Amino acid sequence: MHSLYIIHSKSLDKYYTGESESVELRLILHNNHHFKKAFTNAAIDWEIVLNYSCKTKNDAVYLERFVKRMKSKKFILKLVNDNDILTDILNKR
Repeated sequence: MHSLYIIHSKSLDKYYTGESESVELRLILHNNHHFKKAFTNAAIDWEIVLNYSCKTKNDAVYLERFVKRMKSKKFILKLVNDNDILTDILNKR
């Protein structure tokens, strides 16, 4: 099962959106700078603020791209507070 995840760095006050089969493992990789040229290398204090399970990898990738296209911190905060929005997005496509 794949998940859409959003992580937050307090030191940067930035969010990062991704998808993974194992969100907890991916968080460890982000905090240990496993991805050498990644946006997440700027901090070591990433925390999961949203972990939304999807039925398929395609659903998780679709949501990841949707959120990234929005380019909006306000939208991310809405999702964190009400992840039912993600279900609505999937149902409307």
